[in-house]
Amino acid sequence: MVPPSHAAAPLLSRRAMLKEAGGGFGAVALAALLAGETRAAGVAPSLGKPHFAPRAVRVLYLFMHGGPSHVDLFDPKPDLAKLAGKPLPDSFGMVMTRRKVAANPLLPPLLPLRPRGESGLVVSDFLPEMAKCADDLCVVRSCHADSVNHPQAVYQMSTGSILMGKPSLGSWISYGLGSENQDMPAFIVMPDPGGGLKGGPPAWGNGFLPAAHQGTPVRPGANPILHLRPPADVSDERRTRMLDFVARRNREHLAQREGDDELAARIKSYELAARMQSAAPELVDLASETAETEQLYGLDDPETREFGTRCLLARRMLERGVRFVQLYSGDTVGWDAHEDVLKNHSKLCRATDRPIAALLQDLKRRGLWDDTLIVWGGEFGRMPMSEKGKGRDHNPWGFTTVLAGGAVRGGIAYGATDAVGLRAEENKVHVHDLHATILHILGFDHTRLTYSHSGREQRLTDVHGNVVHELLA
Repeated sequence: MVPPSHAAAPLLSRRAMLKEAGGGFGAVALAALLAGETRAAGVAPSLGKPHFAPRAVRVLYLFMHGGPSHVDLFDPKPDLAKLAGKPLPDSFGMVMTRRKVAANPLLPPLLPLRPRGESGLVVSDFLPEMAKCADDLCVVRSCHADSVNHPQAVYQMSTGSILMGKPSLGSWISYGLGSENQDMPAFIVMPDPGGGLKGGPPAWGNGFLPAAHQGTPVRPGANPILHLRPPADVSDERRTRMLDFVARRNREHLAQREGDDELAARIKSYELAARMQSAAPELVDLASETAETEQLYGLDDPETREFGTRCLLARRMLERGVRFVQLYSGDTVGWDAHEDVLKNHSKLCRATDRPIAALLQDLKRRGLWDDTLIVWGGEFGRMPMSEKGKGRDHNPWGFTTVLAGGAVRGGIAYGATDAVGLRAEENKVHVHDLHATILHILGFDHTRLTYSHSGREQRLTDVHGNVVHELLA
């Protein structure tokens, strides 16, 4: 007989085991919460090193929200003019959208598209100032995407996926390259002040990447970055004393916990916020700009002042080391010209044409052209058929994206849509191909720029994408 002191302990029931282990589960939950807070503070460092020598080190993305009409701006279609007022020929097949617009008559280009510059690249009269830059533009006429709806199309153009919650292009570039300026974020977004973006902030979100890589919005007005300035009753001396005290106590706390990388990274995120309070006000202060520069960007004209101001701010950000600047044109409706393309595009082209041309010129004269990639485009294009007589519906099957900068060939048109501009037909460039090419220009193999999440190595282009080498200078 086994003595009582050596008797086997009775087996625990599942209910008893869970009760006894409750404290352990609490510790696991606490660890998960702290890890989440740590990720929110953006502790994971960027890679900071490209795979090969980059052709550019920064990106300016001019996002024309709503879908600009490629056949009215950059993609000349003589057959569309010849067939104006007639149904889409049967040879093009029926295209079914939510409005079944394939039966609507074809709408001709609304303003002339003409050869420009020494290259003869065709640009519309809608964009007379950008037309003067034709020899610097690389016009990709054969883009195509997967969704006819704005939010999903915005997500795909921004993140590579039609689903919400994936990391944006700017976040991937922030993760890959980091910031050239330790006092500023690597990724800054300037939304249109007129309204929201269809799809909202997830279009510049970090997804599963650390939160440090999400876009930092810069808004119009006296307070462009929220919580940037201390309260009015806090003097500079008081602020300095407070920050010094917090930094000293943080260092003392860290010294007692040697090797705590998470705590060290969190302290660094607080220090970045403090440095931004000093650096960002100068960034958004245009007082140092000359009258000539302000006039160049159209700050003297009510129609161009708002967008011109943001373009000028974008240039200041790029020259101060911000890696990725995304500037939106178009409010909630934006370039979504269902009712009247001529009225819609005339207004938006007047607002953006002069500032964008000024920005291209200014990047050149300030020595930023050769290593900056400029991207112009929307989430899709527009149909060659009319809608409501004078408008056009969404067209993800064929549209145009424009590139510029020293990394790409200027004065060329690459690819083609069919005879009326309905579908990409020649040298087709999917959104994944466009993203792969942008990453390649920045020195990254898009198949190797990955982040481990949900049990697999995730990437911007998922399992797709090919670099379009023909676009490269």
